[in-house]
Amino acid sequence: MSTSVPCVTSDTRPPVLAEVISVLEQLYDPSWARDWDRVGLVCGDPQAPVRRVLLAVDPVAAVVDEALDWHADLVITHHPLLLRPVHSVAATTAKGRLVHRLVRADCALYTAHTNADAAAPGVSDALARVLGLRDLSPLSADEPDPIDKIVTFAPPDAADLIVDALAKAGAGVIGDYARCAFTAVGTGTFVPGAQARPTVGEPGRREDVAEVRIEMVMPRDRRLAVLEALGQAHPYEQPPVDVHELASWSAVRGIGRVGRLSTPVTLREFALLVAEALPATAQGVRVTGEPTAMVGRVAVCGGAGDSLLAAARAAGVDAFVTADLRHHPVSEAREEAGDGAPYLLDVAHWSSEWPWLAGVANRLEGLLEAAGTPIEVHVSARSTDPWTFRVPSPGGVVR
Repeated sequence: MSTSVPCVTSDTRPPVLAEVISVLEQLYDPSWARDWDRVGLVCGDPQAPVRRVLLAVDPVAAVVDEALDWHADLVITHHPLLLRPVHSVAATTAKGRLVHRLVRADCALYTAHTNADAAAPGVSDALARVLGLRDLSPLSADEPDPIDKIVTFAPPDAADLIVDALAKAGAGVIGDYARCAFTAVGTGTFVPGAQARPTVGEPGRREDVAEVRIEMVMPRDRRLAVLEALGQAHPYEQPPVDVHELASWSAVRGIGRVGRLSTPVTLREFALLVAEALPATAQGVRVTGEPTAMVGRVAVCGGAGDSLLAAARAAGVDAFVTADLRHHPVSEAREEAGDGAPYLLDVAHWSSEWPWLAGVANRLEGLLEAAGTPIEVHVSARSTDPWTFRVPSPGGVVR
């Protein structure tokens, strides 16, 4: 699939790679990645123009073939090419050859992996949505980011300018809403000192002025940037400011998602729904549990999820959809559950993560077009699942 080609006018220009990365990292902050992971720019010149972007799950030869045939300037993949440390990218290895091909073609490679898994919306949100799940929450929530509130007072005619400046520096984001602020009108009073150069009034004389109180939340790691923006935007010689450290609220980020179906169905019907919703693979869908058992509350995890089997059981779900389930963890999980939930559905790793790409395409293209730097984005529909066919077992099934 591919998105529509952006309308390019004389007032638009292609973004450079650094600008595309800046947008990507607003969506999938590298700080959200697990400490063992390797995300970010693998190769490419940050100042090179980007007109075409290919999205794929895996950085493999077939994807690079597609990118170069289409004359892509950037490939964004979910899985890292160089997850483990290397001391060479010589063309004597498969990965080294990919790096050489990309560099020769002036095509950059960027990875968003566990930072995209944890994001909201992220990989598991996309999987949950294609399965029809609603009311989503993290299966394994990340610690919430530390939050501050900044409070300042300003002349009424400067309030909008200050709110805009603080928002640009990172304040005022609450969920999907930006530039969130509370304002209230009141009276400020002060006496300028002898050496002061007040915007309003004279040294040594009391002043009573109309002022607007402005309050905005901000991530704690943006505190210095927001204070600097306040100092530049505020008309007063000495801007009044309070910074309050707030109690953190529940994080929406995390690995995996829990949701519910609009209408409960049998496990067999749910397995068929999963098989139809995801791209076809040789593996199909493997299922544990009684086919007639009812499924309403479901957990999902795009990619390998057997580390979350206990979390799924603790969440009280009827079924857990994920990939790369191994014999011993599944056997132990079924022993714990007895004949009951959660029932497990094992799908191909690639197919569980592929739905995420469409959302990346839409958000990336939309944000860059709004910035006046449109790009063309294409989602690779080429399967990079390593399994190519399956032979059904001819023997009988013992139950």
